Amino acid sequence: MRNHLRTFVLLAALTALFVGVGYLIAGPSGMAIAFLMAVTLNAISYWNADKIVLRMYGATEVDESHPDRLIANFAADVHELSDRAGLPRPRVYLINSEQPNAFATGRDPEHAAVAANLGLLRMLDRREIRGVMAHELAHVKNRDTLTMTVTATIAGAISALANFAFFFGGNDRDRPGGVIGTIALAILAPIAAALVQMAISRHREYGADAGGAEISGDPQALASALQKIEAYARGGMINHQAERNPATSHMFIINPLSGQGADNLFSTHPATRNRVAALMKLAEGGGAAVSGPRRAGTAVPVTPAARGPWS
Repeated sequence: MRNHLRTFVLLAALTALFVGVGYLIAGPSGMAIAFLMAVTLNAISYWNADKIVLRMYGATEVDESHPDRLIANFAADVHELSDRAGLPRPRVYLINSEQPNAFATGRDPEHAAVAANLGLLRMLDRREIRGVMAHELAHVKNRDTLTMTVTATIAGAISALANFAFFFGGNDRDRPGGVIGTIALAILAPIAAALVQMAISRHREYGADAGGAEISGDPQALASALQKIEAYARGGMINHQAERNPATSHMFIINPLSGQGADNLFSTHPATRNRVAALMKLAEGGGAAVSGPRRAGTAVPVTPAARGPWS
């Protein structure tokens, strides 16, 4: 309940920022237009959250009947994990990107979808992939998916509106704040939107890590997967779709953008080392019973490793 209240307050802050940007661009009439736009964007996001993001990334739906055994097993595992979590089976998608990563979307568990990059299937072993998808299913179970998509939509709109004000309204001295106000708006509004977006995202990742460990019964597999994904993502493997749509970066299990720093104010995700430490504590404390094919003794070092066989 506390997390839901915090999220509501942060989303309200994003909406208020959007309306405030409208006021600075065109006064009271701009504020009214921005408010109507915010309501419209929220409605569109609610009903089409999954379609918007999946289309943005060119995702293709897959299932157990896929001719590639790797992909068919991936879809089967997602469905088995969703059954274990007591969730409706989500639609399963594959994205043609070599960077290993994944996200979940949809307005509620009954309309959820999970997506993985092709690189995730090629570079992680089966236990690790199950750990990642259990994390995404935890987002679905916690009803994070709608919040994250709405956040991405509004944050992107704020940046677009601020850029519009800068490039097309910088010489209008009659607008509230004048030229200096317009320049400040173009710089500060996207930063403020990003900070709210980060605040919403980061505290949800720890919850999804813990929930994913519970669903998969294998916290060490998720810890190992996070280390590998981080190593590949920071090793020069660019996610071009994410670079073109940075407002969606918080939806992924690891920040897909190049140049992410450590656990600081400007990071959309908690530091991977902190997430791994929390998962290893969970494993050591018996917080999740390991029911995978085998239990690893330690997390995999932060270096890319060959994908293990799928059985």
